[in-house]
Amino acid sequence: MIKLYSYFRSSCSYRVRIALNLKGLDYEILPVHLVKDGGEQFKPEFQEINPQSRVPVLLDDSFELFQSMAIIEYLDEKHQRPSLFPGTAQERAHIRKLCEIINADVQPLQNLRVLTHLVDELGASEEQKLQWIRTWIGQGFASYEAVLQETAGKFSFGDQPTAADCFLIPQIYNALRFDMDLDIYPLISKVYNHCKSIEAFEKAHPGNQPDTPA
Repeated sequence: MIKLYSYFRSSCSYRVRIALNLKGLDYEILPVHLVKDGGEQFKPEFQEINPQSRVPVLLDDSFELFQSMAIIEYLDEKHQRPSLFPGTAQERAHIRKLCEIINADVQPLQNLRVLTHLVDELGASEEQKLQWIRTWIGQGFASYEAVLQETAGKFSFGDQPTAADCFLIPQIYNALRFDMDLDIYPLISKVYNHCKSIEAFEKAHPGNQPDTPA
């Protein structure tokens, strides 16, 4: 069975959970608490698995892989149906472009280690931290919304879920945690509302994980 080192609220883990669910693959969650006792990801036994001290990590028999984009592409190549990167070479490139708006330009600027550095090392206040988060998510969503004008159907790219949705939905979860207004992004909101009705996305939600706090 596939095993996934995951934290319930990690957006990168959330992406992979969605992908696994869309593929219909059975998997076991191995929880890693990113805050408890200074962060279980920093324990030597976990650093042997991932020297970056981050989740997710996928275990597929004896094969270990970290970095969510690499994991999702691996799953898509090994289990080709349903495809998360469907279509022509140009269409697949557009899907990767949407993924990278979130993966490269938004999420890295508001993940836990960056926010911890802002507060603990640079002395940012809670209000400054929130302004930082909302600024970078807002800029990324504005770009994503603009692309959706050309690509959106029921989902980010046409009428079937793709890897782009695996990246978008967890970022929306984060935006809502920080009280951002999604109404100014009508196409993103439309995709989000459709995805919420689909079991693969709901099953992956942070509120439905084995390590979700009671």
